[in-house]
Amino acid sequence: MHWQTSRFAIALDTPRVMGIVNVTPNSFSDGGLHASTESALAHCEELLAAGADILDIGGESSRPGVDPVPLEEELARVLPVVREAVTLGVPVSVDTYKPEVMRAVLDLGADIINDIWALGQPGAVDAVVEHPNCGVCLMHMHGEPKTMQRTPLDGDAPPQVRAFLRARTQALRERGVAAERISWDPGIGFGKTVEQNFALLARQWELLVDGYPVLAGWSRKSSLGAITGYPVHERVVASVAAAVLAVEHGARIVRVHDVRETVAALKVWNAMQGTGTVPAERKQ
Repeated sequence: MHWQTSRFAIALDTPRVMGIVNVTPNSFSDGGLHASTESALAHCEELLAAGADILDIGGESSRPGVDPVPLEEELARVLPVVREAVTLGVPVSVDTYKPEVMRAVLDLGADIINDIWALGQPGAVDAVVEHPNCGVCLMHMHGEPKTMQRTPLDGDAPPQVRAFLRARTQALRERGVAAERISWDPGIGFGKTVEQNFALLARQWELLVDGYPVLAGWSRKSSLGAITGYPVHERVVASVAAAVLAVEHGARIVRVHDVRETVAALKVWNAMQGTGTVPAERKQ
């Protein structure tokens, strides 16, 4: 399996780590740390040195309760970073739902559009269709960031998430977007309860049967805080555990803040694969 993107066919025979680059003052985890172009690009270099396979650049926070960012402000944040990031030799993803931003970053050479609205905003599908090789990540979100946690999804989450992602995928396929360009993100924390988020992890296999690679984004999420009691900057261990569990349950890409720790954990997971070793006392 591979994920076709603008410049790269990303092999998914081993799980890939997508490093988060928030060019924002108000992201839930690291808002303001990389808000300038210079600090964001330095962070890109740090993530690559730590082992990131993909960079995911975003200029608008999607944390619960946040107000939308005006188009011109998002463009001013993102474009200078993308312009330099595409020279670093790795796939560059841009986290945006605005078709104007999509077109601008794809014209600069970005490889992937990572959209929390699953290309549901007017003109978003057109922007992707106009760039016939770019990769797309479709995410499930119940509601919208401003209010999504006030009235979370009702009922059993996995079948609802799958039905939504299938419908959005069908809309793209009907416009000529090849299947190998598409990945699915169940949208952990986006309008879902803690129990629903963990049901999506435990039953992630339900999303795999359609054949699209799953991108899992558990990093530092509030559900991890709910079960550990830890504040956001103390959720590294829980985040790494969730990433490894997501991979164990079939995810092919994990989107994370803590790249070095996640890469190390996945090296352990990779080393275990295919050994088939059974202790002698267990063979009886």
